[in-house]
Amino acid sequence: VQLQASGGGLVQAGGSLRLSCAASGRRFSTSVRAWYRQVPGKEREWVASIINSGATSYADTVKGRFTVSRDIAKNTVYLQMNNLKPEDTAVYYCNLNVASLSYWGQGTQVTVSS
Repeated sequence: VQLQASGGGLVQAGGSLRLSCAASGRRFSTSVRAWYRQVPGKEREWVASIINSGATSYADTVKGRFTVSRDIAKNTVYLQMNNLKPEDTAVYYCNLNVASLSYWGQGTQVTVSS
Protein backbone atom coordinates (compact mmCIF):
# COMPACT_ATOMS: atom_id res chain seq x y z
CA VAL A 1 0.00 0.00 0.00
CA GLN A 2 1.27 3.47 -0.88
CA LEU A 3 -0.20 6.72 0.36
CA GLN A 4 0.36 9.94 -1.58
CA ALA A 5 -0.48 13.15 0.26
CA SER A 6 -0.86 16.47 -1.49
CA GLY A 7 -2.45 19.88 -1.16
CA GLY A 8 -0.25 21.59 1.39
CA GLY A 9 1.01 25.11 0.98
CA LEU A 10 1.26 28.58 2.42
CA VAL A 11 -1.91 30.36 3.48
CA GLN A 12 -2.80 33.36 5.58
CA ALA A 13 -4.57 32.96 8.90
CA GLY A 14 -8.28 32.51 8.32
CA GLY A 15 -7.71 30.86 4.98
CA SER A 16 -8.45 27.35 3.79
CA LEU A 17 -6.64 24.40 2.29
CA ARG A 18 -7.72 20.93 1.23
CA LEU A 19 -5.35 18.03 1.63
CA SER A 20 -5.71 14.81 -0.31
CA CYS A 21 -4.39 11.34 0.42
CA ALA A 22 -4.63 8.83 -2.39
CA ALA A 23 -4.06 5.17 -1.56
CA SER A 24 -2.80 2.72 -4.14
CA GLY A 25 -2.17 -0.98 -4.04
CA ARG A 26 -4.17 -3.39 -1.94
CA ARG A 27 -7.65 -2.39 -0.85
CA PHE A 28 -9.00 -3.41 2.53
CA SER A 29 -12.60 -4.09 3.44
CA THR A 30 -12.11 -2.49 6.83
CA SER A 31 -9.64 0.22 7.69
CA VAL A 32 -9.23 3.50 9.49
CA ARG A 33 -7.97 6.46 7.51
CA ALA A 34 -6.51 9.31 9.50
CA TRP A 35 -4.58 12.53 9.38
CA TYR A 36 -1.76 13.43 11.75
CA ARG A 37 0.52 16.43 11.96
CA GLN A 38 3.94 17.13 13.35
CA VAL A 39 6.03 20.19 14.10
CA PRO A 40 9.79 20.03 14.66
CA GLY A 41 10.68 18.95 18.16
CA LYS A 42 7.22 17.65 18.97
CA GLU A 43 5.54 14.30 18.71
CA ARG A 44 3.25 13.55 15.84
CA GLU A 45 -0.33 14.28 16.87
CA TRP A 46 -3.58 12.86 15.64
CA VAL A 47 -5.87 15.30 13.83
CA ALA A 48 -8.85 13.42 12.43
CA SER A 49 -10.09 9.98 11.41
CA ILE A 50 -12.74 8.40 9.24
CA ILE A 51 -13.77 4.77 9.50
CA ASN A 52 -15.54 2.39 7.14
CA SER A 53 -19.00 3.46 8.25
CA GLY A 54 -18.14 7.03 7.38
CA ALA A 55 -18.10 8.10 11.01
CA THR A 56 -15.55 10.80 11.73
CA SER A 57 -13.71 12.04 14.77
CA TYR A 58 -11.53 15.06 15.41
CA ALA A 59 -8.99 16.40 17.83
CA ASP A 60 -10.41 19.18 19.97
CA THR A 61 -7.93 21.64 18.48
CA VAL A 62 -9.46 21.31 15.00
CA LYS A 63 -13.06 20.43 15.74
CA GLY A 64 -15.45 22.73 13.92
CA ARG A 65 -12.74 23.91 11.50
CA PHE A 66 -11.51 20.74 9.80
CA THR A 67 -13.56 18.15 7.96
CA VAL A 68 -12.36 14.71 6.92
CA SER A 69 -14.11 13.00 4.02
CA ARG A 70 -13.47 10.28 1.48
CA ASP A 71 -14.09 9.18 -2.08
CA ILE A 72 -14.36 5.42 -1.92
CA ALA A 73 -14.13 4.96 -5.69
CA LYS A 74 -10.88 6.90 -5.79
CA ASN A 75 -9.62 5.37 -2.53
CA THR A 76 -8.82 8.91 -1.46
CA VAL A 77 -9.31 10.73 1.81
CA TYR A 78 -9.49 14.50 2.13
CA LEU A 79 -8.93 16.98 4.92
CA GLN A 80 -10.72 20.28 4.39
CA MET A 81 -9.13 22.86 6.66
CA ASN A 82 -10.95 26.12 7.21
CA ASN A 83 -10.24 29.11 9.41
CA LEU A 84 -6.61 28.10 9.60
CA LYS A 85 -4.49 29.41 12.44
CA PRO A 86 -0.71 29.85 12.73
CA GLU A 87 -0.67 27.00 15.25
CA ASP A 88 -1.94 24.68 12.51
CA THR A 89 1.45 25.01 10.82
CA ALA A 90 2.94 21.52 10.57
CA VAL A 91 3.76 18.68 8.25
CA TYR A 92 0.56 16.75 7.73
CA TYR A 93 0.68 12.98 7.28
CA CYS A 94 -2.03 10.63 6.16
CA ASN A 95 -2.31 7.21 7.68
CA LEU A 96 -4.09 3.95 6.96
CA ASN A 97 -4.57 1.44 9.75
CA VAL A 98 -5.83 -2.07 9.19
CA ALA A 99 -5.53 -4.77 11.85
CA SER A 100 -1.95 -4.54 13.07
CA LEU A 101 -0.67 -2.78 9.96
CA SER A 102 -0.07 0.94 9.70
CA TYR A 103 0.85 2.79 6.51
CA TRP A 104 2.04 6.39 6.23
CA GLY A 105 2.19 8.93 3.44
CA GLN A 106 5.21 11.14 2.86
CA GLY A 107 3.77 14.27 4.48
CA THR A 108 2.78 17.62 3.09
CA GLN A 109 3.77 20.96 4.59
CA VAL A 110 1.09 23.39 5.72
CA THR A 111 2.25 26.86 6.73
CA VAL A 112 -0.18 29.43 8.09
CA SER A 113 1.08 32.99 8.31
CA SER A 114 -0.30 35.48 10.81
